[in-house]
Amino acid sequence: MPGFLSWVSSLFSNRQSAPPPSQSRLLNPATSRTNGTLTGDTPADKLEEHLFCWLLDASPSELTRENNDVAQVLTELEKRLQKHNLDELPRQPLTLPMLMRALSDQDITRKAITDIVLEDPALTDQLLQVANSPFFRPGDQTIESVDQAVFILGIEGIRSVISAAILRPMMAARNSHEALFAQRVWRWGLSCARAAELIARLQGKDASAYFMVGLLPALAYLTLYRETQRLYRSALAGPGVPPAVVYRTLKQFDWQTAQRIADHWKLPPRYSAYLLEAERPAPRQQHSPLNDGMIMGTRELLRHAHQRNMGEEELLGLLSLSDQQFHEVRSDLIDMLLEGH
Repeated sequence: MPGFLSWVSSLFSNRQSAPPPSQSRLLNPATSRTNGTLTGDTPADKLEEHLFCWLLDASPSELTRENNDVAQVLTELEKRLQKHNLDELPRQPLTLPMLMRALSDQDITRKAITDIVLEDPALTDQLLQVANSPFFRPGDQTIESVDQAVFILGIEGIRSVISAAILRPMMAARNSHEALFAQRVWRWGLSCARAAELIARLQGKDASAYFMVGLLPALAYLTLYRETQRLYRSALAGPGVPPAVVYRTLKQFDWQTAQRIADHWKLPPRYSAYLLEAERPAPRQQHSPLNDGMIMGTRELLRHAHQRNMGEEELLGLLSLSDQQFHEVRSDLIDMLLEGH
């Protein structure tokens, strides 16, 4: 079964079905994949290959190497997902329901947002750290309070900072073994989320919601990575999980895990709809901001990391953006990546 960059079918039997896409896309190159192997037939396939090689710090041959444990791991993970029994599924943050209502309220005031954040000291500390990170802070001024953050970043800007602050602790590495993967998958998530946010804003859609949902694939990847590590240690008594095993679990269960997180956290229904919209884009329909955002975020991040990616003409061919929109989003992404280096 394919993953984020492919078609997902039977595991979503409880959701509304959608016809296969009319063309190959980064999020859904359905016609170019066979049994989870890298085929390299399209620019989207190649971009996905480069992404997984970078995230897992492995060569293409390591990702596709035969491994006798793959089938056992995939079978067990599928059982756990179907039974909603993932040990590593992140718990819903306590303040999330209140924050979701605030993020959805277009008339929310600066004081109301400040008061909600200040009710949670841990979130307050995390928000200030995120707001002062190179990815979000405008200029060189240090942000010292929540009220100052809201004032400087604005209502729209602080919505994205809150989303990142909620997820950042869950994405922090627990040990040295997962440090590189956690760091890279967080940067990938931020790049995709920011691109989706920018595109949604240009299209007059809910930018802050697309930023939040744009981070869920990255959290799903880390969740699956940890679940696979736990399963491998307990069931197979292995000292470390081979890249080929992690690669297959990420590809097979990524979208489903993102949906599980959205359901478990009781996120508004539109968040699950945005995930499904990107997973199963309808034929002849404009790409969703999440779809285009993950394509652009992936390409620009790999380019910034000096990894193999794709040419600009190939990239443009996968997007539903005008030239002006493309260059505007790309310019902002490049600035963000340069500042966050």
